[in-house]
Amino acid sequence: MPPTTSTHLSVVIDTDPGVDDTWAILFLAAQPDVEIVAIGAAHGNVPAAMAAANALRVLDVAGLDHVPVAVGHPTPLQQPLQTAEFVHGDDGLGGKAGPPSPRQASTESSAEQLVRLARQRSGELTLLALAPLTNVALALRMEPNLPRLLRRVVFMGGAFRVPGNITAWADANTAHDPEAAEEVLRAGFELTMVPMDITVHAWVDEDWLKRIADADTPAARFASSVLDTYLAIYSDAHNTVGCLMHDPIAAAIMVDESLATYKERQVVVELAGHARGATLVDERKFSILQGGIPDQRPPVRIAATVDAPTAMDRVHRALLIPEASQ
Repeated sequence: MPPTTSTHLSVVIDTDPGVDDTWAILFLAAQPDVEIVAIGAAHGNVPAAMAAANALRVLDVAGLDHVPVAVGHPTPLQQPLQTAEFVHGDDGLGGKAGPPSPRQASTESSAEQLVRLARQRSGELTLLALAPLTNVALALRMEPNLPRLLRRVVFMGGAFRVPGNITAWADANTAHDPEAAEEVLRAGFELTMVPMDITVHAWVDEDWLKRIADADTPAARFASSVLDTYLAIYSDAHNTVGCLMHDPIAAAIMVDESLATYKERQVVVELAGHARGATLVDERKFSILQGGIPDQRPPVRIAATVDAPTAMDRVHRALLIPEASQ
């Protein structure tokens, strides 16, 4: 299917804020043609309950205090919980989360919320998954017809020709729940993956960040205030001031698919051994009688190239719009 640009998007976000998740939410809040319908909080960067508290804070900053937030499943399907506070800070927001939102998370789970909304608005909703896919897998178990109820899914995950960021082979969103990722990727969703092969191009430098830090909008002030721990980790690793904005570039591609080119492949998630969590495709140009991917799972669309400068310029400009953060 060729890339298309949507004129209006109604989006449910499954996310684990997290610094770059926060920037992605603030970017989407500034888009006039994007309706954030709900947020499901996931474990990943932080535990699910903390992710929900952070999502409420970010929505308040963005002036979206009507958007509901549900708390996701607290653990992966079949492995112990792992989180990444060493990257995002003890509170997931660089130690600068601030007071909690006056709002509370809803009483239904993230999976229940997703299923309810998908049934109510069949064919309308795009799911932006910026976290391990536990909630999405549980929603799929609750509603096997979910791939046909959702308009499409955009998943920030996978690492094909680049190293992972949690192991040498696996990105965090897949490795934090490989079984969930495998269930979702074989289920038949109209699904686009934005893998680390793409997000490694979303590098923002000191000047880019300073122009946001100097801006006088609530979104820019909040986004900059939570950045310190995250920025220090990336700056130390790359020996220069800057960081990668994985989730914002995935959000930008969801809003405008023409920012990327795509290939369609069957994707398998490795569930055992030292490469557990790796995302695998068969790139051979010939067929053989045995081997390959035998279960005839449907292919998914994988972003293969990206216009990163344009995408990140749009993220940058979004955080400088005063009206977007009132």
